[in-house]
Amino acid sequence: MKTVEEIKAAIEAAVAGAGVEIVPNPSPSGQHSLRLTPGRAIEVARFLRDDPDLALDFLSNVTGVDWPDKEIAEKVKVTRKVPKTVDGVEQMADETIEETRKHVEPGYLEVVYHLFSSARKHGPVVLRMRTVNRTDQVELPSFTPIWRSAEFQEREVFDLYGVVFTGHPDLRRLLMWDGFKDHPMRRDYVDPDDFDYEPTPHDEVLARAKAHRAAHEGAAVASREGTGSAV
Repeated sequence: MKTVEEIKAAIEAAVAGAGVEIVPNPSPSGQHSLRLTPGRAIEVARFLRDDPDLALDFLSNVTGVDWPDKEIAEKVKVTRKVPKTVDGVEQMADETIEETRKHVEPGYLEVVYHLFSSARKHGPVVLRMRTVNRTDQVELPSFTPIWRSAEFQEREVFDLYGVVFTGHPDLRRLLMWDGFKDHPMRRDYVDPDDFDYEPTPHDEVLARAKAHRAAHEGAAVASREGTGSAV
C-alpha cells in the first residue's frame, strides 16, 4: 500500500485545493492519518474510493472525539521601563522579566474514519475532519453517499457527540430517544438527577439531587444578597 505521504500527494494531484494535512501518530503503531478540509472532503472521499490503485471501497469504522476548550499558558519575556537610581540620580531603565500569559484555545469535535480496500487487500487509511467549534458550527459533510456503511455510524456520532452531518439521508438519534437532551459522550456532559425510565431513584441519584439543590439554593441566596433584595 502507498505511504500516507504518497496518498496525500495523489489526492492533491487529483483534487485541486484539497487542503489535506498529515496528522502524525507518535505511537509504536505509527498509524498516521489525513485531516481533510470539510469543503472538499466529498471529492477526496470519491477519489479514494474510485482510484484503481487505492480502491478504498470499505469504511469499517466511524469514531467521534470531543476536544473541549483548552487553556494554554505560555511564558514570554517582556521588557518594561522601571525607575532606577544610578549614582544618586533616579532614571528610567529597561528591565526584562518573564510573564505567564494565558489564552483559551477553542474546542472542536472531530470525526475519524477507517478505510480499507477489499479489492486490494490493504488498509487502514485513516481520515479526520474537524468542526469549527463545539457550539453552533458543528456541521461536517456525510460520507454516506460514498460509503453506505457510514449511515448508522454517523447517526451514532450525531447522537452521542452532536456532529451534524450535512447530506446524510436519515440523520436522527440512534441510541438515545428523540426527547433526550444533550450528547452523552461530550466531556462536559452532566448526568441528570433522575431518568424517565427509573421511577425509584437510587441512593447515588438522591445524593446528586441534594448536592445540586444545595448549590442552587446557595447561588440564589448569594444573588439576593448581591442585589440587596429583601428575603
